[in-house]
Amino acid sequence: MSGGEEPAGLFDTEDTGEEIAGGDLIPGAEVMSGEESLLKKFEISVSEAEKRTGKNAMNMQETYTAYLIETRLLDARGEGLGALDCLWRRYSEFELLRGYLCVSFPFVVVPPLPEKRAEFVWHKLSADNMDPDFVERRRIGLENFLLRVASHPVLCHDKIFTSFLNQESGWKEALNEAGLQGKTDSRLKSLSATFRVKNPDKRFTELKHYSDELQSVISHLLRVRARVADRLYGVYKVHGNYGRVFSEWSAIEKEMGDGLQSAGHHMDVYAASIDDILEEEEHYADQLKEYLFYAEALRAVCRKHELMQYDLEMSALDLVSKKQQCEELATGTVRTFSLKGMTSKLFGQETPEQRETKIKQLEEQIEEGEEQLKVQNEDGRDFVQNAWLEIERFKDQKNRDLKEALINYAVMQISMCKKGIQVWTNAKECFSKM
Repeated sequence: MSGGEEPAGLFDTEDTGEEIAGGDLIPGAEVMSGEESLLKKFEISVSEAEKRTGKNAMNMQETYTAYLIETRLLDARGEGLGALDCLWRRYSEFELLRGYLCVSFPFVVVPPLPEKRAEFVWHKLSADNMDPDFVERRRIGLENFLLRVASHPVLCHDKIFTSFLNQESGWKEALNEAGLQGKTDSRLKSLSATFRVKNPDKRFTELKHYSDELQSVISHLLRVRARVADRLYGVYKVHGNYGRVFSEWSAIEKEMGDGLQSAGHHMDVYAASIDDILEEEEHYADQLKEYLFYAEALRAVCRKHELMQYDLEMSALDLVSKKQQCEELATGTVRTFSLKGMTSKLFGQETPEQRETKIKQLEEQIEEGEEQLKVQNEDGRDFVQNAWLEIERFKDQKNRDLKEALINYAVMQISMCKKGIQVWTNAKECFSKM
């Protein structure tokens, strides 16, 4: 390749010149799935949460929540075998596990963890991360995370994940031996790749926009739900005021007293139900929040692709530069301005022996660079194939989950409205009997 030629496109195959990054997905590509889901072999649950006190890495006293993970082997019929295996994990350990999965499986849309602190809540709900109701919802979220990973065709077979489930100690050492820190790409490098990639894949660019829109829409939906919940809370408390007024009124009205007392009772029962209703709503909100955090998981896959493309483009440019240097040394002509060319003019040309040595070194480096470029193209092609199949799997899952959650939420709202109608129907009957 001469110095005037452009570097190859991302994930080109050297033999055919086929461009993969911006083209169609290669037919027949499959994400390695291995054996069947881990959930068909094990029962997995996060059964309870416990508040604990201990010392952190700075040797300072802290209060934290530990979660009990229970697993049990299943037989061919899906029935439990033997006793439960139990161990406790902190939220920070779940974070370590997910970080490891993100680094080790860059093409996978890794399931997100539940929020560490409450967000998008109605104002009467505590945002304290030690609040019992919040801890309970986070327990459910952590169980859902484990079930998501255990049912994933790739993640479920990872040894670090299985040791997280059944080894009280030692799994962190195994995680460190896997080289997690060495594999982690810096945020600065990711940002650099985003702005400096010359040939971005349109599909991944569109996926990034899609994830941004998904996050924006769900965030807006959660904020609206929180505002509606505040108003709903106020409406129910007004019914509580009706109940108090009717009860007080019944004490001074002998003829209407029984009817007013009964109507007040209906109002009180209705008003008292709001806390349970809005707590149930929070569970539906948590299902939406999961996909709010899934949006970041999608962007993480896009960033990994950009990093791979950036590294390949840099390797291609470096190869072009070395071939140009070799050509200049062989012909004795300098095609572009360089400090080296200026030095040669000022202090004389290199001897033939020196030139031959440098040409030989460059030829070896070119050979290594071409091999490296070939490997990067192959790795990139595999990444694109696996990532796109993974993204399609994620979208199918998202459509099913959100459809089910929104339908159940609508059914709950209809049921709640029917109860409200029934309360006023009962109150009407009480007033009619006065």
